[in-house]
Amino acid sequence: MAKKELFKENGEGEEVCKADFPPNFVFGVATAAYQIEGACNEGSRGASIWDSFSHTEGKIIDGSSGDVAVDHYHRYKEDVNLIHKFGFDAYRFSISWSRIFPDGVGTKVNEEGIAFYNNLINALIEKGIQPFITLYHWDLPLHLQETIGGWLDKQIVNYFAIYADTCFAHFGDRVKNWITINEPLQTAVNGYDTGIFAPGRREGSSEEPYLAAHHQILAHATAGSIYRSKYKDKQGGQIGLVLDCEWAEANSDKIEDKSAASRRLDFQLGWYLCPLYYGDYPAVMLERLGDRLPKFSEEEKKLLLNSLDFLGLNHYTSRFISHATSCSEESYFYKAQEMERIVEWEGGEKIGEKAASEWLYIVPWGLRKVLNYIARKYNNPPIYITENGMDDEEDNSLPLSEILDDKLRVHYFKGYLAAVAQAIKDGADVRGYFAWSLLDNFEWAQGYTKRFGLVYVDYKNSLTRHPKSSAYWFSRFLKGGEKKNGKEN
Repeated sequence: MAKKELFKENGEGEEVCKADFPPNFVFGVATAAYQIEGACNEGSRGASIWDSFSHTEGKIIDGSSGDVAVDHYHRYKEDVNLIHKFGFDAYRFSISWSRIFPDGVGTKVNEEGIAFYNNLINALIEKGIQPFITLYHWDLPLHLQETIGGWLDKQIVNYFAIYADTCFAHFGDRVKNWITINEPLQTAVNGYDTGIFAPGRREGSSEEPYLAAHHQILAHATAGSIYRSKYKDKQGGQIGLVLDCEWAEANSDKIEDKSAASRRLDFQLGWYLCPLYYGDYPAVMLERLGDRLPKFSEEEKKLLLNSLDFLGLNHYTSRFISHATSCSEESYFYKAQEMERIVEWEGGEKIGEKAASEWLYIVPWGLRKVLNYIARKYNNPPIYITENGMDDEEDNSLPLSEILDDKLRVHYFKGYLAAVAQAIKDGADVRGYFAWSLLDNFEWAQGYTKRFGLVYVDYKNSLTRHPKSSAYWFSRFLKGGEKKNGKEN
């Protein structure tokens, strides 16, 4: 397909309304513990790798940390009320492992941490909001990093299993939707290869990212096995894994570019889904990485198969992919793929409009393509879009009224939701969508320089919350008040 035609296909520019989705489709917002909670030294919480990383000079672009973040720990009732006000029926959040087990080991449960999450869960349920809980969103207890090397040691699988079991036991009577691990690729590559995320390993061996990924896959499957054998029948919930994926569109009709795009998808999704659906890593990874990829035992392969009830997909953007024998990105992981990610082609036309982050371009058609790809390659699993959104630059020079009128974000959500609706019509089994993010927050290595929230947080004035136009757009959309083809629904 010619590139310009990609901008016209998949209904780009069409209006979308709630009636375009199945009756039981879940609409929610998402956050992560380290990004919003704060209270780093309260409630007997232990330190995490992100506490250590963010306090290391030069690691966070603005020198900030999540010590206070947006103080969700103390303001969770206010934030739950916002979710309810906008009409969302689900909230995806993560539990801080070191709030439950301060050292991560699992010898003594921290009752203050249990109480906090019980209070949050109860507040959600009182408002009719379904909790979707992520057990691990990158904030590994620091003690486990310092004593065993974090995800590089297989012992981590057992520690994660104890932690997961504890959460199922304490919260599973009310929580019916569990996610084991968020974006294991980011932990493996940015934590143990490029070093731009905690724990910041950059000088390790080329095997480290694959070892970290291997143990995360086993941790997911082990936690899934525990849930299914001990809790599922009684609690009636489901458990899944969240992966991130940019759509990879071949930059030309040349066979080498098509192969590079296919490779790119296998190195993103196949790295995790092939073991879970087919029992081993993708053939292209086995061929290219050889002994750098750890091996699953026959017993482990049995554990992996069918260990998820649903797949969570975090998707923000897409790229054109071309074959390249040398890669401009300094990473073992990217070099092994022999490809380049491209955002523009001859004439300077870009793949989409750029958001604030250098990696984020607005490409709605890519989401439809990746959903259909997953449906086709992995036997059409139930999918929740667990993150989707865009960021604005922090800009103190603008008046608040202008900042809150986030027209581009509204445009983004309209386009991507239309793409989801069309993927469902194509036959993809998509069951929910979570906007990222409820609140402006600590954006990892970017600190507070990027704002993804539906709600503006005034960092300089008591962390006051101000809903943006996108929040009000969602409120109208969820009440069925958006126009389609010029008519009110």
